[in-house]
Amino acid sequence: MISTFRADAVLFDMDGTLTDSIAAVEAAWGKVAKDIGQDPAYVIAATHGKRAIDNLAQFKPNILPHQMDSEVQDFEESILFFADAYRTHGPGSRRSSPPTYSSESAVDSEVNTPSLTPGSSAPSSRASSFAFDSSRRPSFASRLSSALMMSAVPEAEVVSPAEFEDSSMEGNHMDIVEQQWNDKSKIHQLKAWQIEAAAVDRSVRILPGVKKLIDSIPAGRYAVATSGAKTYAYGCMTRVGITPPPVTITADDKRLKAGKPAPDPFLLAAKCLRYDPKKCVVFEDSPSGIRAGVASGALVIAVCTSHERSKIENCGAHFIVDNLEKVKCDFIDGQLNFTILS
Repeated sequence: MISTFRADAVLFDMDGTLTDSIAAVEAAWGKVAKDIGQDPAYVIAATHGKRAIDNLAQFKPNILPHQMDSEVQDFEESILFFADAYRTHGPGSRRSSPPTYSSESAVDSEVNTPSLTPGSSAPSSRASSFAFDSSRRPSFASRLSSALMMSAVPEAEVVSPAEFEDSSMEGNHMDIVEQQWNDKSKIHQLKAWQIEAAAVDRSVRILPGVKKLIDSIPAGRYAVATSGAKTYAYGCMTRVGITPPPVTITADDKRLKAGKPAPDPFLLAAKCLRYDPKKCVVFEDSPSGIRAGVASGALVIAVCTSHERSKIENCGAHFIVDNLEKVKCDFIDGQLNFTILS
């Protein structure tokens, strides 16, 4: 079925709508669950689509108010570590050539994250990423664990230069030995959970249709309102080639009185764009985010990227689509004209 409507501006959620970092996010919450002795599946399900500050307050009530900002930043840095570990410390770091950049697929997660100062359920349909792939983990994890116990390259691995026929071979071998020293030095500095993180590729990815849709909307006509704080939100978007728009409302914005499912993030985003929220369209993936969009008065389009349709169809969204490839936007006569294939 084809539907059309007009709007003045767009308010995007980030993760699960524009980007897919769910594997890294779930792994980070899984780590929190293990740290506090809770079931990872329960914690992951309870935290999806909500602000880290609210989730940490719930599951780690011993955090004092003056400690919360740094706790949130530490948590969000752990998400980015899970996202990058495979390519910076794991098998992905040993590729002979760097991965090719594709705006609609996984890209290199080693893009620098801007230096930022922090200000402030239904279970996922995906299998928990905190459960590591047993078919891949043993050989790599055991190799890393062994390396942790080694402070130097064993003598058996070092071949005497006299055994080489020419100087070029000697030089190549010394390069290999030097790389072994460097690799083991880096591995030695990692903690156990970081070693496990490096065994699985949880890179941030851009979701289907996102780049095309964003490119079709004029500057100043769209914003991002996310449950992530600045460290995670900006780090996540830049890793997949999305430039955070001037109006990017993050969870640590001190102007917010509440996070999703309250409508505050979307109301603030619309206010900053100087458009009536009732004339905006919200794109969301999570039950709490969909409810926040509906409460803001905006027209809400839900995407089935992180939850099965059955998990979000009763949250009040006006349209439900598989992903943003099902949405087309044309800017005509000063208005955004949308076509939805639902």
